[in-house]
Amino acid sequence: MASLDIGIDLGTCEILAGNPGRGILVREPSIVAVNKRTSKIISIGSEVYKMLGRTPDYIEIVRPMSDGIISDYKMTGVLIKYILSCISRNRLIRPRLIICVPSATTGIESQSVIDAAVEAGARQVHLIEEPVAAALGAGLDIMKPLGRMVIDIGGGTSDIAVLSLRGVVCKVSLKTAGRSFDEAIMRYIRQKYGLLVGERTAEEIKIEIGSVWEGDSPAETAAKGRNLVSGLPAQVQITRRELLPILREIAGAILAGAQSVLERTPPELVGDIRSHGVVITGGSALLSGMDRFISGGIKAEAYVADNPAECVAIGTAMGFSYLGKLYGGFLETTGHVH
Repeated sequence: MASLDIGIDLGTCEILAGNPGRGILVREPSIVAVNKRTSKIISIGSEVYKMLGRTPDYIEIVRPMSDGIISDYKMTGVLIKYILSCISRNRLIRPRLIICVPSATTGIESQSVIDAAVEAGARQVHLIEEPVAAALGAGLDIMKPLGRMVIDIGGGTSDIAVLSLRGVVCKVSLKTAGRSFDEAIMRYIRQKYGLLVGERTAEEIKIEIGSVWEGDSPAETAAKGRNLVSGLPAQVQITRRELLPILREIAGAILAGAQSVLERTPPELVGDIRSHGVVITGGSALLSGMDRFISGGIKAEAYVADNPAECVAIGTAMGFSYLGKLYGGFLETTGHVH
């Protein structure tokens, strides 16, 4: 049954789950709140996100995924189980899953994802590489002998690949991604203004005024946090211009990754990429000026996919139509529970 086929984008910051026929069904932050005194789970997902920076000492905020890889096996299983329960209340029916993983995932890391999913209730688990899922979700035809390039800037990893004729020609997975921008903003405000701001505030600043393009119009916003000297609440005004070099440095590392992939790509496929452009997916594709910044660096048109934040999840769910059809590292069929 199609309704029991679920694609999961198991991201560092968010977990999205979808079905081939029904689209995105669940979207939740990849975080769990745990009572350190009793080891009991207090809350999962969006409710925990509201707690960030506001919890007492006895509550621990756990991020089961780090840089796109499982850092807490038990909590990852809890998170997947919660997502599956949101989709289907019938625990007797074990769904078939495709889970998206970064392209640099090792065999041991892949097995940990499979084990967590099986423990959470999956009857069969397949893995799909992130740039392949992103390409499918962005609507690229990856079955033809035509070079296409995708840059997926997720929360914990940026996966960049050139694809052609059902295979990955060359790829790179970077630990520089969406959270890197947030951490750079937090670090800058702490060093420049002596103000400690949380990751949620940094993300909001990034979304509101963040840019990597010098031609963007001026903008500013208030950064609220705690003064490191007095320990009291304080706020400062942050401008787009002062954050520009900070964010461009992070974007530059992603651009360098894209350039390195192009340097290893056969000339014929580079010609295809010059003709058809480069698609950018992932939440940070929406950072102002990212498409223009990438375009200038690789000398080819770069454009943001429609609905870039959900491309990987959509493409992961689409992967069921490609089982047995993809090769060259595209899709790994693993884990089967009767």
